[in-house]
Amino acid sequence: MKSVQIERFGGPEVLVIKDINIEKPGPKEVLVKNKSIGLNFIDVYHRTGLYPIPLPSGIGLEASGVIEEIGSEVKLFKVGDRVTHASMPIGAYSEKQIMPEEKLISVPDGISDEVASCITLKGITAEYLLHRAYPLKKGDKVLYHAAAGALGQILCPWANSLGAEVIGTVGSKAKEEIAKKNGCHHVINYSEKNFSEEVEKIAGKNGIDVVYDGVGIKTFKGSIETLKVRGMMVAFGNASGYVDTIDVKKDINAKGLFFTRPSIAHYTINREELVKSAKKVFDAILSNKFKVEISKKYSLIDAAQAHKDLEARLLTGPAVIIPYI
Repeated sequence: MKSVQIERFGGPEVLVIKDINIEKPGPKEVLVKNKSIGLNFIDVYHRTGLYPIPLPSGIGLEASGVIEEIGSEVKLFKVGDRVTHASMPIGAYSEKQIMPEEKLISVPDGISDEVASCITLKGITAEYLLHRAYPLKKGDKVLYHAAAGALGQILCPWANSLGAEVIGTVGSKAKEEIAKKNGCHHVINYSEKNFSEEVEKIAGKNGIDVVYDGVGIKTFKGSIETLKVRGMMVAFGNASGYVDTIDVKKDINAKGLFFTRPSIAHYTINREELVKSAKKVFDAILSNKFKVEISKKYSLIDAAQAHKDLEARLLTGPAVIIPYI
């Protein structure tokens, strides 16, 4: 089968497509034929070594497909079942993949393979951010960075449906309309204006209940400025660089803030959490709390270009890799 592999950390050029042999599934494993593969920023972190992985390695954590073969002790699934996943073992950028059965989620009718493959990781991320990292309440004022991005197009309308007032930031004029279309009540272009000053005009000084920040170092200080006393800073990503130093006295203690640095692994510790979270995501799609519009499709041989586009912020929504085009 064809699989995208990396032998060293680096730029998109280290992504190389190879023909590799695939083993038989173990007793509690299944062989999945991938129909669609999710493209996520964590793939960039693995490729660059920001989140180191043993090399050589495959890459990719998210895909949806059909089970072709099951191990002798598999009880949760059968051949022909449609499944999706967003977890280790790494290696989703491939035509086929062996996965532990406990990591897989059934895909319900009404959800396509392409949607499932780009909603599992981002959808579960949105679910734990909105419902568990900070349980969002009606009337809460929310600041969300990169509101026109793939996750923003899920989280912002979902937050809107929960009764929150959503302020989104974007980095270009073109992305302002995307953010407005996808649930933001207010949109700030931080390439043109100081976002913390603009937030104060909208929500008042120290007026934000929760900041969801996946951008990182470029937005951290300004985000802290916007929060209310005992507000919550949810720093869940590092698109602009990792926030590796926090001045507790200045950043946290000054307003008695809460700070968390969560990841999907912290909120899908066991299968029960994984299944419950995924069900909330699929139910939200089927009840039109948000819509998933795929912005671009790539082939496996275009994986390097997909990463270039992702890092350059050229994508205006979720994107997928289709193994068989």
